[in-house]
Amino acid sequence: MTAPARSPRPRPRTRPRPRPRPRRPAGPRPRWARRIGMTASALLLAAGGCGHAVVSGLDTAIGRIDPFEGLNNRPKGSDGLNFLLVGTDGREKLTEEQRKRYHLGGAPCHCTDTIMLVHLSGDRRRASVISIPRDSYVHLPEHTDRATGERLPAHAGKINAAYAQGGPQLTVRTVEKMTGLHLDHYIEVDFTSFMKTVDAVGGVEICSARPMKDRYTGLDLPVGTSRLNGGKALQYVRSRHIDGAADLGRMQRQQRFLAALVDEVSSGGVLMNPVKFDRVASTLLGSVRADRGFGTDELVDLGKAMRGFKPSSSEFVSVPIEDPSYPVAGLGSTVKWDAAKAGRIFRALRADRPLAAHRPAERRAAPVDVAPQRVRVRVDNGTGRAGLGGRVTRELRASGFATQPPGNAPAPAKRTVITYDPRWDRSARTVAAALPGAELRAVRGQGPVMRVTLGSDFREVRKVRGTPQRGVGGAVTGDQVTCE
Repeated sequence: MTAPARSPRPRPRTRPRPRPRPRRPAGPRPRWARRIGMTASALLLAAGGCGHAVVSGLDTAIGRIDPFEGLNNRPKGSDGLNFLLVGTDGREKLTEEQRKRYHLGGAPCHCTDTIMLVHLSGDRRRASVISIPRDSYVHLPEHTDRATGERLPAHAGKINAAYAQGGPQLTVRTVEKMTGLHLDHYIEVDFTSFMKTVDAVGGVEICSARPMKDRYTGLDLPVGTSRLNGGKALQYVRSRHIDGAADLGRMQRQQRFLAALVDEVSSGGVLMNPVKFDRVASTLLGSVRADRGFGTDELVDLGKAMRGFKPSSSEFVSVPIEDPSYPVAGLGSTVKWDAAKAGRIFRALRADRPLAAHRPAERRAAPVDVAPQRVRVRVDNGTGRAGLGGRVTRELRASGFATQPPGNAPAPAKRTVITYDPRWDRSARTVAAALPGAELRAVRGQGPVMRVTLGSDFREVRKVRGTPQRGVGGAVTGDQVTCE
């Protein structure tokens, strides 16, 4: 067995570390684990403010595997820690009633359905989450097929087949070869653990600028904010038929959910409450498989380093795609990476550099479906307050709207009204988000310009945002994708 070489990482000490409790060897675990690898990133927050007394018994609940066994010629380690988080289809652990309620018919595939790479910076102040499409076109290294025992030469395939053919070892080898990153830890998460963990933290709040419906998963969310329990959260992160983005859109929703989960855990008192922490951690770890090097000491060290962790400390990106439907003989449609853009992401991680454009603190902008840069607005002053129309126009322009010169309303107005052509109703909702309390009024044939009449009830212009500013490969920070 080859022990994994560890990436160097600073570990400030104020006192000697207590001798760890001898670990009880765990027996073999069934091949489960589940589609939401993202849930395991809660492990990166574990033990915040809690010491060995709380977590010393938790690592005995983790199923142990050795994904680094026999690996050689691995990439060099670098600053920070790299985690590979995977989930495989384990719907067989659910009851028949649960499968029916959450639209989980069919047989499990025993392959990785979700793959995420998490880089924790050397100073423990930043976590970078990179989603890897499950149909990514890769070259699988030479390996022994774990089902047949046949020795297979290197060949083309999809990355989610690496687990089915060669288990965790082949998955690790494939990801390290594709990214050039040394993996320090490997974690699999169980299907039911995802649902139970969400319930244990009290649910997770998700917001949407448009209704979300997917008849395949049963997802049905309204516009606005919804608190999702475990079952509904599962529907949210599984949905891929909401829009034309398919699996790529699903990865974005998974990132949004993970950011919201981090927000819930870090702001909801979980990390500083030993009782609540123990309940959440026990629920999660009871259905996790991890490498033998991930245990109590790692939980405590990471938790101490990340007491101040918050959504803006995390950053999210999907591997850049050159062709989402790249045809390969014998494989069908695959996802081909953009080698140049993906290379920039992985070079930044090897150098322990941030991916996202980190913004200075400011008042949070309301998320909208249509970016203000795509919306034309004219403001008419119906209040009699001199200069108000010009001021509101300037504030809307500063928020990104394409404004026209202001004017005066023909008569005094009590209510602030936004008139719009029904064909541009989504643009009208963007303007309404910027003018809280304004009344929307449809006027057929008005055209693409939104007309605002300021009434005596006008209070303020609120900042709105569509697509956030992105960094390397399109990365964004966690506070840019959570609810506001």
